[in-house]
Amino acid sequence: MSEPIKVDIWSDIACPWCYIGKRNLETGIAAFQQENPGRQVEVEFHSYELSPDTPVDFEGSAVDFLVQHKRMPREQVQTMIDRVIGVAAEAGLQYDYDALQHTRTVKAHELLHYAKAKGKQAEMKERLLRAYFSEGRHVGREEDLAELASEVGLDRDDVLRSLQADEYLGDVRADQQQAAAYGIQGVPFFVLDGKYGVSGAQPAETFAEALKLVEQERAGASS
Repeated sequence: MSEPIKVDIWSDIACPWCYIGKRNLETGIAAFQQENPGRQVEVEFHSYELSPDTPVDFEGSAVDFLVQHKRMPREQVQTMIDRVIGVAAEAGLQYDYDALQHTRTVKAHELLHYAKAKGKQAEMKERLLRAYFSEGRHVGREEDLAELASEVGLDRDDVLRSLQADEYLGDVRADQQQAAAYGIQGVPFFVLDGKYGVSGAQPAETFAEALKLVEQERAGASS
């Protein structure tokens, strides 16, 4: 069996298009694997902070945050949010912007590296995104993150120890430096097989086609 096709994803917990892109990628992988039974696709998530200056406890609504951060009129922000909620619903996701708690996401990224080391990065990424966008949970405070980690089978106390010690902060920064080296200026950003970049929350069909092209190129190289 040849090596799995690797998909590296730069994304942020606080990015609505990242959750949509993740779900579309998963649908695309499923379609690709239906045509290529037994073909493995390995996904790894990398850190990217869209708003690193966000306070851990932002006081205000999602609309308030975007009005301040993007300097956009309130009505335009609400239209933008309504649109993203609709696109998310098409991907099978239910966003609750009324409950959403804006926060700095660096600790969540540290937790994702911890989860990766324990073999549970995929589960942790999904849990964090659902907590943030659908459940109104806080994903910036260490105690809250440790609780979410325990829900995917990680040791709550050890997670808390790791977060308090900034054990994986260096890995977060390394991801961000790699993003800069690639020229990534927005997320989600997908790198397939270490050489092909796909930017944005593309439709599932786009991901399936991209994986197919990687597979064809591999087959041509080995023939």
